[in-house]
Amino acid sequence: MFVRQFNRYFLHKLPHSGDCLALKSLLSASVTEGNVVVVQQPNGGEPLQFPSVWLRDNCQCSACFHANTKSRQANWKRASVESRIRSINGGAEKDVLTIDWQDNHKSTFRLDWLQDRDFAPTNRKRYIEEVYKPTYQLWGKSEFSNVLRSFEFKDVMQQEEVLLAWLESLAIQGFSRIKNSPHDLTVARQLADRIGYIKRTTYGEEFEVKSKDNARNYAYLMTPLPLHTDMPYYEYKAGINILHCYVQSQSQGGSNLMTDGFYIAEKLRKEFPKLFEILVKTPVDWYDIGKDGGMSFHNIWRAPTICTKRDSHFTVPLEQVAPWYEAYDKFIELAYAEAVNFKTNPGDVFVFNNLRMLHGRTAYEDSPTNKRHLIGAYVDWDIIYSKIRIIRAKYSTKC
Repeated sequence: MFVRQFNRYFLHKLPHSGDCLALKSLLSASVTEGNVVVVQQPNGGEPLQFPSVWLRDNCQCSACFHANTKSRQANWKRASVESRIRSINGGAEKDVLTIDWQDNHKSTFRLDWLQDRDFAPTNRKRYIEEVYKPTYQLWGKSEFSNVLRSFEFKDVMQQEEVLLAWLESLAIQGFSRIKNSPHDLTVARQLADRIGYIKRTTYGEEFEVKSKDNARNYAYLMTPLPLHTDMPYYEYKAGINILHCYVQSQSQGGSNLMTDGFYIAEKLRKEFPKLFEILVKTPVDWYDIGKDGGMSFHNIWRAPTICTKRDSHFTVPLEQVAPWYEAYDKFIELAYAEAVNFKTNPGDVFVFNNLRMLHGRTAYEDSPTNKRHLIGAYVDWDIIYSKIRIIRAKYSTKC
């Protein structure tokens, strides 16, 4: 779906001739009293509009723009909001617009470059939704079966189209399931490396979730794990959580719990706006103190975030405490009402947006011959979005 949208986005910008020949009619442009350049397209499309100060700042000449690094070479001070145009002309041969500025500088802009950056509302909306980031699809418990997407491990690892579809599902629905991965301790790392690279935390690059004696993390117990997001005590939180089911509990427990936190937040905003405002504005102290794998840590972060692992320090005015608990309790009530319950099998990989999905686990019981064992890894969203754009660009139609 997303590839088709992406192709439509770029196809509409190409010349309408079947063989991609250069347009022969002249570009024409004018400048309004508000210092806005209006470009009339040779193909008869809607006029393109650009603030003159923006054009001056984005001059593509070699003195202003370094092509290899795709970076500006000059200081912002050169582009005054009073940038004035001496003359403006269109070209027939290369579909370029040439501007002579009153400071004796000359700029040229290609038609396709201008089309791609048109300030029209429809173009800005299209870029944000189809190039910048996919649009979230919020969902509740009743919609879970319709939004659940499953992928084969070998297909994700071998086919670019499937890799793209998998990453899009994480960006849009917020989670997905990968099936039939090998019985290998490196599955989570393989998937992370397929995207880009792992995010290292105080728990290492890969982490294991299993019951441990003298556990120093609540996840290492066999008790129920309440709905939460990982690492709220980090300033730069992990983007996605890759959880490979290496061994599953044969007891009745060990099921995953999950709810769409964005859906719950929107529901709270619509139905309980005052409580929503409290959770948005009241800072809360999150912490993680301990030792794992030989590394000691003491992490603290203050932010208005919902999580089950809060510090006993609550550094807000006294009168804000009780209202916050009222709002928090309502959020948790709604979250559990919309939570889904499912159990992964060995070889399944449950992957989800850690900044969006609240996840947890039901209690379980290990036995001497069956010890529940998950292996996880994190990847940041910057790396994921970059990969999405790179793969999508391969499918754009080119002359």
